[in-house]
Amino acid sequence: MKSAADSFPAAPGRKSALLDQVDYRLAATEAEKEAIYSLRYKAYLHEGAIEPRADQRLTDRFDDLPNSWIFGIYLDGELTSSVRISVATPDNDDTPAVNAFRDLLEPELARGKVIVDPNRFVADPARRIKYPALPYMTLRLAYVACTHFRADIGTATVRKEHQAFYRRVFLHKSLCLPRPYPTLTKPLCLMAVDYPTMCEKVFNRYPFFRSSAFERRMLFERSSHRPSPAMNLPEFPEFPFERATIVPQS
Repeated sequence: MKSAADSFPAAPGRKSALLDQVDYRLAATEAEKEAIYSLRYKAYLHEGAIEPRADQRLTDRFDDLPNSWIFGIYLDGELTSSVRISVATPDNDDTPAVNAFRDLLEPELARGKVIVDPNRFVADPARRIKYPALPYMTLRLAYVACTHFRADIGTATVRKEHQAFYRRVFLHKSLCLPRPYPTLTKPLCLMAVDYPTMCEKVFNRYPFFRSSAFERRMLFERSSHRPSPAMNLPEFPEFPFERATIVPQS
C-alpha cells in the first residue's frame, strides 16, 4: 500500500524538460493576485483543508506585507501553481511560520538568523496530474529565495503525510508535532533545514534548484518601474553555491 508521501512524484532528471516550460511570475497586479487567491481556494477545498466560502478566494494579511512575495507558476500560459515566499529577520519577523511556531523560531531570530518561509504552496488539481514534477518546479523558488536572502534556515509548514517528501528532497527535519494553523482545518507541523550546511547536498541531487544572480534579482528585487517579471530561464550555471559567510546553526 502506498503512503501519502508517495503521492509526490519521483525526482525529475538532472535537466528537467519541464523547467524549460515554466514561467515564474511575481504577482504585481490585482488581477494576478486574485487569480492566485482563487487557485488557493480551489486547491485547498479539493484537499479538504478549508471549509467552503462564498467568495471562493483565500487570502490573508501576509499577502500584503513587504516581506512576502507571491508567485504564480505558469505552464502553457496558464496559472498552474503558486507559492508565497516570506522572509523573517530579527528586524521583521512577521511571517506565517513564525506566527504559528513562535516558540521554536523566535530563539533563532534572536540569534540573528534569517529564515525563508515558503508557504501557501498550491497547485491546480487537474494540471498537477498532467505535470507530476510540478511540486519540484514550484518549490524550487524556496531554494532560489534561500540563496538570494542568504538564509540560515529554510522552513516548511506541512501536513503530517507530506513530511517524508520534504525530508527526502529538501533534507528537512521535523521540529514538532502537527498544530492548528490559521485558516486551515488540518494541522501542520514545522520542518526546517540548516540551509548553509545542507544546500550543496540538495544541489548535487537536484542541479536545477540552482539559480543565477540575474534570475534572483528579477524575482525578488521589487521596483515600482518594473513590470511583473515572467522568468523562463532553462539554462542555469553549473557553479557551486557561494556565500560570503556561513554560520552553522548552534
